[in-house]
Amino acid sequence: MSHSRRKSPFMGITTARSEKRDKQTAHRNERRIVKTMLHCGADGDDLPDCRSISNVYTWAKDGKQKIRPEDERFMRK
Repeated sequence: MSHSRRKSPFMGITTARSEKRDKQTAHRNERRIVKTMLHCGADGDDLPDCRSISNVYTWAKDGKQKIRPEDERFMRK
């Protein structure tokens, strides 16, 4: 695995490795809010989704950017 390479020339903008913690927190908040709303008698149509509850712009990784495939150091995993 010492010579593994990216298949697509995209990488995250910041130094964060993943968004796993941010996604876990967002989905936990969503489940808690949906559970509370269902307990209070809300319809299934009125339930919020994850994007309306959490703000993805406050997460550690701020999207992706395209890199030059010619630049070998960025194409390494």
